[in-house]
Amino acid sequence: MTLNNADMNNILADIPAQLPAELSTSLLQNDKVHIERIVSRGHAGAKGEWYDQAHDEWVLLIQGEAVLEFAEQAELKKLQAGDYLLIPAHCRHRVDSTHPDVDSIWLAIHFDG
Repeated sequence: MTLNNADMNNILADIPAQLPAELSTSLLQNDKVHIERIVSRGHAGAKGEWYDQAHDEWVLLIQGEAVLEFAEQAELKKLQAGDYLLIPAHCRHRVDSTHPDVDSIWLAIHFDG
């Protein structure tokens, strides 16, 4: 199997100038893993609404800044570019805030633990 230019993309490319809603782009998906790029620009989850996923999620904040809230923890998690963490299955969480003037670009890897 050979690699050609059509197989290469850039995670920082193709971000719209206007972003009225958070942008989620699937980069790779099969029966074992789902990798996506998420772009947030001032977006946040609604207070009291939680992600409660049946799979583990490893996230890397490539660019920007964000604050995550976890249902079982009083302390908010402040992330800066380069920070990553593993969110175990059924760990209820939400995005509390992202910077309104800077794209927060996430790499999220969903998998069964």
